Amino acid sequence: MRRIVVEQTTETKRRTADFRPARRVSLLGGTTTFGDCLVALRFLANPRQLVRGSAFAEYERAFAQQIGVCYAYSFSHGRVGLYALLCGLGIGPGDEVLLQVPTHIVVANAIRYTGARPVYVDCRLENYNIDLEQAEQRITPRTKAFVLQHTFGIPVDLDAALDLTRRHGIALIEDCVHALGATYNGRQVGSFGRAAFFSTEETKTISTTMGGMVVTDDPELAACVQAFQEKTPWPSTWQAARYVLKLFLYHLLTEPHLHRYTRTIYEFFGKRNPLPQPTTDEEVNGKRPPIYEERLSNAQAALGLRQLHRLETNLAHRRAIAAAYSTRLSREGFSPPCPPPKAEPAFVRYPVWVEDRDATVRSTARHAVLGTWFTSVLEEAISPVYGDYEIGSCPRAEAAAVHLVNLPTHPRVGMQDVEAITSAVIGAARR
Repeated sequence: MRRIVVEQTTETKRRTADFRPARRVSLLGGTTTFGDCLVALRFLANPRQLVRGSAFAEYERAFAQQIGVCYAYSFSHGRVGLYALLCGLGIGPGDEVLLQVPTHIVVANAIRYTGARPVYVDCRLENYNIDLEQAEQRITPRTKAFVLQHTFGIPVDLDAALDLTRRHGIALIEDCVHALGATYNGRQVGSFGRAAFFSTEETKTISTTMGGMVVTDDPELAACVQAFQEKTPWPSTWQAARYVLKLFLYHLLTEPHLHRYTRTIYEFFGKRNPLPQPTTDEEVNGKRPPIYEERLSNAQAALGLRQLHRLETNLAHRRAIAAAYSTRLSREGFSPPCPPPKAEPAFVRYPVWVEDRDATVRSTARHAVLGTWFTSVLEEAISPVYGDYEIGSCPRAEAAAVHLVNLPTHPRVGMQDVEAITSAVIGAARR
C-alpha cells in the first residue's frame, strides 16, 4: 500500500508540473522584490509622503558613498542630470561635445538643448564602447566635453580615456546609465571623470521606474548642480503616484510564470498604456518636451535606497548569469564581449551579435523577451538625423544596430532560463 501511495504522489506532482505555466523572462521588473511592492503600496496609501520627505537626501548620501565620491544629486531622469552637468560646465552654443554611438537619443538631446553640437564617434565591436583613437581625431578647438558611455555595463579603458581628456583639456563625463556597480582597477565607475550620471529607469540595474543621479568630487561643479536641482520643480503628487504604481504593477506582471500572458495585454495597450512612458514623443523627434526638468520624488528615492542596499547581491547574480551565457555561447562559436584588462563589468544586459536578429527574437520568444538595444545608432529616435547624426559616419555602430540582441541578466533570470535562451539563440544561428 505504501508503494502505491508513493507512486500516486509522484504522478500527482508530475501532472501538477505539466499544468504549471512555462517561464517567460521579461526585460522589466526583475530588480524589484515583493517587499518593494509593499513599500510602494504604503506610499500610495499615504500621498503626503509621495513627493517630499527625508528619503531622497538619504538616498543621495548612500549613492555617493556607493560610488566613492563626495556629492550626489537626484533627478527625475538620467538625461536631466546630464543636462544639469553640461549647464554647470558652461557648455553652450558654439561648443562641441563628443559622445559615442550607439547611444540613446535623449543623450544627444541633452547636449543639443544647451545649444552645443553633439559630435559622434564610432564604437569598437569587441565591447561596443567608444573608439578612443577616432575620438581623438574628432577633437577640435570647440570640443569642451566628452560623454563616455560604459555600454551594457562594460567599463571603457579609463586609463586611456583620462589620458586623452587631460592632454586636450576637456571635461570627462562618465555615462554610467548601464554601469552601476561596474569597476575599473578595483574602483567604481563614475568616480573617474569630472562627473558622472546614472539612470534608475525600469530597465536598469536598480529601478525607481524613472530616475537619475549625478555624482562628482568637484565642489565647484557640485555647487552648480545643487543650484540647478534647487530650481528644478518637484513632480506632482499624481505623477509620483503613477511612477510608484507602475513599479508595483510591473513587478507583478513580469513574474516569469505569468509574463507569457501579461505581455500580450501590455502589447495590446501600446501607446494607450496609461502608465508613464520613458521617452516622450517630442524627445524621439529630437525636440524638447514641455516638461523636461524635474526632481525625483521621495517615494521613488525610498524604493531606490532599498535596492541600493542589496546592490551587491544583484550584481553577483548578473555576473553569474553573464558568465553562464558566455560559457555556453562561446562553445558554439559566438564571440563574447571583451572588457579591458582592468575592468569588472556589471552587465545590465548581455550583448550578443547575431546574423539574423528577427529570427533570433522569434526563436527565443517562448523563453524570454530579448532586448534590442540598439535598433538605431540613436535608440528610439524616429530618425537619427533628428539628433544631427550623419548617416554613414559611424559604420560599426550602424552594423551593431542591425545585429545586436541583448539577453536579460536580472535577478529573476535563473540558470534554467540561461539554458533555454542560449539553446534558442544557437538554434536560430544554425537554421
